[in-house]
Amino acid sequence: MAKRNVISWSCMIKAYVMCGGYKEALALFREMQMLDSVRPNEFTMSSILLACGRLGALEHGKWVHAYIDKSGMKVDVVLGTALMNMYAKCGSIERARGVFDNMGPHKDVMTWSSMISGLAMHGHAMESLELFAEMIKCGVRPNAVTFVGVLCACVHGGLVNEGKEYFRRMDEEFGIKPVIQHYGCIVDLYGRAGLIPDAWKVVISMPMEPDVLVWGALLSGARMHRDIETSEIALNKLIQLDPTNSAAYVLLSNVYAKMGKWSEVRRVRDLMEERGIKKVPGCSLVEVGGVLHEFFVGDDSHPETREIYMMLDEIMKRLKMRGFVGNTSEALLQLDLEGKELALLYHSEKLALALCFLKTSPGTPIRIVKNLRICCDCHNAMKMISQEFDREIVIRDCNRFHHFREGLCSCKDYW
Repeated sequence: MAKRNVISWSCMIKAYVMCGGYKEALALFREMQMLDSVRPNEFTMSSILLACGRLGALEHGKWVHAYIDKSGMKVDVVLGTALMNMYAKCGSIERARGVFDNMGPHKDVMTWSSMISGLAMHGHAMESLELFAEMIKCGVRPNAVTFVGVLCACVHGGLVNEGKEYFRRMDEEFGIKPVIQHYGCIVDLYGRAGLIPDAWKVVISMPMEPDVLVWGALLSGARMHRDIETSEIALNKLIQLDPTNSAAYVLLSNVYAKMGKWSEVRRVRDLMEERGIKKVPGCSLVEVGGVLHEFFVGDDSHPETREIYMMLDEIMKRLKMRGFVGNTSEALLQLDLEGKELALLYHSEKLALALCFLKTSPGTPIRIVKNLRICCDCHNAMKMISQEFDREIVIRDCNRFHHFREGLCSCKDYW
């Protein structure tokens, strides 16, 4: 284009964000800032905040927030909600709540719903439900999205009775007909609590066909409570609905291995080869000094790989001196299967953690974003590291946030 204005720049940035090119969006924004003739507007900043949130780039997000304040942009409901979502997704729920509180009385249903969901994903179940009650008291009518957040709070808090009550109130009190996302939450609620028969009843009685999320929720509960038969059924359904879901194939073959059905193990592995399906590798992102670093399992592409591995070995040696024993119980039963003993030691989040130990001063909080579910071994290690080294560690996996402090996790080992 011969001449580009703020609209063309903003549309290109938004296009990158919509296509998952979050780093490219940030790079284009930096390029835009070098021009004196173009100034970003509220639309531009909303897109950049979304990119920061998806990447978990808190330092970038804080800089954007400061830029908004310095430039005198009006923080309306849309921009305020974008700021709040960015902080929540970057692991700083306290800052998100601060933005929410500063927005005053002019908050719409999406703002309330976003804060409710953010609190739920960070493990603040009761605070999330209290905020829902406050929302009703303020005269803001909830919608279907609000109830997804409320039910997620019940799921992550293990609040079975409360979840059943909110599910009832949706239709009876607010006239909102449950859609498949709400049924998925209820299946997840029952499954995680070990109430597999109740979860099955919901799946069977749903007024629509269960989708990938519903079967995935049932699978999650079945895996957690070692219900091999239900796991097998759910996995076969997942593969029928999504034939390219590599994690489902890997997990199904491992379920068969647990059952000693070796011919079935071979059949599933052959099917993967035949269809050209490869498992998704675990990947972790961490921001250090305003720079984003990406790690895969066993990664050796970082320029400071040698120092990172030496630091990780030192960390693990210290844990073992305190009695840490690697947990391989999920080596055959995990969606983010990254190998066996070697992979357990060099999972992507552990490499990201080691870089933070190298590059940050003692006591600095560590925030990591992972694309898959954190495994039991890494979860146990992070708890112990937080206590042994007096560090706050925040990990966002594909399910929720884990805040590790003083040897404990905000999920209360319920994820």
